[in-house]
Amino acid sequence: MRSIRMRILATLLVLAAVGVGGWQLLPSQQDDNRTITVGTTDAVTSLDPAGAYDAGSWALFSNVFQTLLTFEPGGVTPVPDAAQSCGFEGTGLSTYRCELREGLTFPSGRAMTAEDVKYSFDRVKRIKSDVGPSSLLDTLGSVTANGRKVTFHLSSPDATFPLKVATGAGAIVDREKYPAKALRSDNAVDGTGPYTLTGYAKDEHAVLAPNAQYKGALGGTGRPVELRYYGDGDALDKAWKDKQVDVATRTLPPEVLAGLNASDPGQRVSEADSSEIRNLYFNTRKGSPLHDVRVRQAMAWLVDRDRLAATVYKGTVDPLYSLIPTGITGHTTSFFDTYPKLNAAKARVLLGEAGVSLPVRFTYGYATGRGSGAEEAAEIKRQLEASGLFKVTLKGYEWTAFQKQWASGKLDAYAVGWVADFPDPDTYGGPLVGTNGTMNTGYSEKAVDQLITASQQYADRSEATKDFRSLQAAVARDVPVIPLWQAKEYVVSSEEVGGGQYLSDGTGVFRLWRLTWI
Repeated sequence: MRSIRMRILATLLVLAAVGVGGWQLLPSQQDDNRTITVGTTDAVTSLDPAGAYDAGSWALFSNVFQTLLTFEPGGVTPVPDAAQSCGFEGTGLSTYRCELREGLTFPSGRAMTAEDVKYSFDRVKRIKSDVGPSSLLDTLGSVTANGRKVTFHLSSPDATFPLKVATGAGAIVDREKYPAKALRSDNAVDGTGPYTLTGYAKDEHAVLAPNAQYKGALGGTGRPVELRYYGDGDALDKAWKDKQVDVATRTLPPEVLAGLNASDPGQRVSEADSSEIRNLYFNTRKGSPLHDVRVRQAMAWLVDRDRLAATVYKGTVDPLYSLIPTGITGHTTSFFDTYPKLNAAKARVLLGEAGVSLPVRFTYGYATGRGSGAEEAAEIKRQLEASGLFKVTLKGYEWTAFQKQWASGKLDAYAVGWVADFPDPDTYGGPLVGTNGTMNTGYSEKAVDQLITASQQYADRSEATKDFRSLQAAVARDVPVIPLWQAKEYVVSSEEVGGGQYLSDGTGVFRLWRLTWI
């Protein structure tokens, strides 16, 4: 994500009983094998790293697979994990080489080799799943393996490549268990992460056991964990109140988050700055009712982010006025600068210039059972239709079906949350607005692609600020997307569980191993 450190807004609030001695806060041996249950509304799209590019899947990948590099809590520079060492070769940023750590073994007992690393990267690009992470590896030309050394040959200089290696796109799989040209279809996982997956039922639970064979950046593995998946925030809230889970994260209902109080007994609350954003994306292709840039600009004059944040989200999110969120290197307020206040008159003029029939009719897709998608869609529909200039048809889809709808270009507009892949502003560039980006808007602007490529050549990421500012100005002009809001990160846990603040810190790593009984 960024070249800056994520800042904790509100530190962990510990509600410890009066008179408890320090010795009692240490984990006891009898708790070592006691499972910690974690509830979430994030869904898992696929157990295969080549077939998933979403927060729920990558959260699981962080724990069951290894990448060559990883991030320490709050860190902005990746450190070796499956690798012993990594670095760019020569004076440029086009050849990146890593040497594997010794003694890494897959669940089968077979030793990991550089060939497994090459195989893992090659299959992501070869399979090129519509909902996979291949777009994240767009600067990767080829991979070669020799002994314990693996070399990445980049098609253009990319200072952010080490950050991408540390994401779910760089998860290393056993080449004897994963087909080269297709996604794995069973519910098994063969990785070398700090946990092994011992049980899984889609949309229900994932059972994780500490991997005794793990070798990597961590000092050791954590407690047994069961991830429980809930269809919506209300179901997660009920599970929390009924004490069915020890930790609740991503995402309780807005009204619950707004009511969290440090004085509430029996719980710990972590609230932190987040790099998660939510945008309204548009199908810009010919034939779409939103193809004409003036139609999209008209919509930008009508969306009321402040009301959306205050009413639907009860003040638990902040209005966002640019592609790159607050706190990230290069952030601007390009949409506020271009569309400073609501103005239906200007919107009408733009639509008149476009020569379109009024009201402009289009479909708006959203994921059901995830956060406040339905309420958000209804509010944006109300805002657009209040002008008399648009007529919006809402369509809700189950999460996996929703991904397939936008990936196949079947939706005119769709709102999607985006959790940063790594701590650098580049994660908001190519994947969101670059040609062939993962959001599949059909938007392609040569100048924007050039800015994305230019920004990647700077080892000192602060030097890319000018490119990112120009990119955000171009996005505000072309409006392939309208930024809506920036999230805060909330984790609630029982007072018996510590480490909840490490589950998400802006690095893209979901650290279940940091959870502990206290």
